Amino acid sequence: MADPSPVGSGIRRTIISSAEFDQIYRAWSATMASALAQGEPWAIVGIKRGGAVIARRLWGQFCAAAAGSKPQYGELDISLYRDDYHLKATKPQVLGTSISFPVDGSQILLVDDVLFTGRTVRAAINLILDFGRPRRILLGVLIDRGHRELPIAPDFTGRRIETRPTDRIQVRYRETDGEDRVELTGGT
Repeated sequence: MADPSPVGSGIRRTIISSAEFDQIYRAWSATMASALAQGEPWAIVGIKRGGAVIARRLWGQFCAAAAGSKPQYGELDISLYRDDYHLKATKPQVLGTSISFPVDGSQILLVDDVLFTGRTVRAAINLILDFGRPRRILLGVLIDRGHRELPIAPDFTGRRIETRPTDRIQVRYRETDGEDRVELTGGT
């Protein structure tokens, strides 16, 4: 583990190293791959920002391994769907949503990096439903840190980490940060 470094009002430290991240990711993706029904239309949809990074990685992996039809891919920007939009002091940066497949009747694997209160996932489901009525939505999260405010539960979890509500979890990716790891910023 890396040495803790002060950040703002807390200490930032690596809680999942690159090697451990790889083990967690492999087990998590294998579980999802075996659970997704073959022969049915399905799609991987990532929640921007971090969820979309890991969803794109999963999609590439699943496409490479697919013998038949490959899954569709999409990304959601839930900025304007959040129930706390009106409470933000600054306007959110709108990053755009990309769903280029028919949602009706599809099986969707919704992917996010960190599950906390459940409000982001609720917003993502509302946005998906604006595109149509999927047959089923499954939720895959790399990190589940608890502290739910809504009745949202993941179908696939990479790792559950106990945190305090004031802690912050940041997932770093090789695609954007040069290395896979998970950092926690919290009190001393």
